[in-house]
Amino acid sequence: MAKSVNKVILVGNLGKDPEVKFTPNGTAVAKFSLATNERYKDKGGEWQDRTEWHNIVAWQRLAEIVGEYVKKGSKLYIEGRLQTSSWEDKQSGEKKYRTEIVASDLVLLSGRGEGGGDFEGRSRGASAHSGGAETAFDQRPAHTEEAQITDDDIPF
Repeated sequence: MAKSVNKVILVGNLGKDPEVKFTPNGTAVAKFSLATNERYKDKGGEWQDRTEWHNIVAWQRLAEIVGEYVKKGSKLYIEGRLQTSSWEDKQSGEKKYRTEIVASDLVLLSGRGEGGGDFEGRSRGASAHSGGAETAFDQRPAHTEEAQITDDDIPF
């Protein structure tokens, strides 16, 4: 069978505070919406803005980090995969679908006063990864020369 790829990369802002819950066995789950914006010229030459909302879900330690440090307005870099689930609506009997991004990695891009948690002054450049049993959480000071985000840091 040929190899396939299911990978999503987003950079956007949270529309509201994340919702963090715990499964009956104690696993953390965070759900939130991320907005990405596109600016384009229409046929008349006028600039138009389009906002796309993405449903994100994070699990385990990544969900806990989201709950602690991410707030409405936070700018995030998210890596994950698309996952679609379906269910039957109990009232109408219709089949419903929901597509969401299951986050595997995130980087907090907001600085102090830009929305989001401030890590006691350490939000710029902090990242978290949810891969297997080992989770990394890197914190670098927000106001040092090497921690500033440059064009070279953007993955595309």
